[in-house]
Amino acid sequence: MLERLIYRSQATQPLGNLHLCHLLASARRANARHGITGQLAYAEGAFLQCLEGPALALSALWRNLLADTRHHSVELMDRQTVDRRLFDDWSLAFSSSRYQNTYGLPGFFHTTHDPLEALMERLGGVTHH
Repeated sequence: MLERLIYRSQATQPLGNLHLCHLLASARRANARHGITGQLAYAEGAFLQCLEGPALALSALWRNLLADTRHHSVELMDRQTVDRRLFDDWSLAFSSSRYQNTYGLPGFFHTTHDPLEALMERLGGVTHH
């Protein structure tokens, strides 16, 4: 069963380009191992992430995210069964307007407006649970 999970949170401390690069590399490796795809948006210390994959893999990842000290105020916005993936090409795509793609990361999507709003637009506006 394929599910989609969307959450937002606040970074414990501001993240620079190098820290984001390491975070993405680590998350991409783990997501690829578990059949998870998605997109992470980061702006002004706030995260918005959409994750897609098998229900059990998402449940395990969600537990890890709740225990991760790199962020706080974690809010589950939506979790539901879906028929298809929106992000099937990326174990974790990334968008940001403030942090440029200094390291040439694949899957980096620069937005001209707030990256969190851009991701919400792509998701079609998710209602809160």
